[in-house]
Formats: sequence, C-alpha cells, structure tokens
Amino acid sequence: MSERTAKYSITMPRDLAEAARKRGGPSGLSAYVAAAVARQIERDNLDELIRVAEAEHGPIGDEEIQALRDRLHQARRGEGNAA
Repeated sequence: MSERTAKYSITMPRDLAEAARKRGGPSGLSAYVAAAVARQIERDNLDELIRVAEAEHGPIGDEEIQALRDRLHQARRGEGNAA
C-alpha cells in the first residue's frame, strides 16, 4: 500500500528548484523535495530531543561528546567494548 499524497504549491528560489530538479533524476522534483522535508523533520525532532535532555540533565560538554565519538569509532572498527 502506498502512502497517501496530496498536491501542494510551494514557492522557492529558482536556482534551488532547478538544482533539486536536476538531482531528482528519474524520481522527480516532488520525491526529492519530500525526502529533503523528511530529513529536516528528523533533524527538528532530534533538536527537540536534545533540548529536553539538556533541560533535564544539563548540557553535554565537548569532552563528553568526543569520548562518545571515540567509542563509536572504536565500535565501528571492532575495537573494544562499545557498551
């Protein structure tokens, strides 16, 4: 079963529309724009999750972020325990 769709009219800068049309390829401009909007919604949801977590637990410092990045890279390489 396919998702229900509706037709919308949007206004955007011409150069962006042409670049999106070129990159859309066989899927077309609508599919390209829909995918971009879906990614933006995911980012917005993640930003909201981060704001809620930081309000409850305080901001995450640069050192903590780097330590988590290091653990992720180690896990991807199969080094050590990522848990």
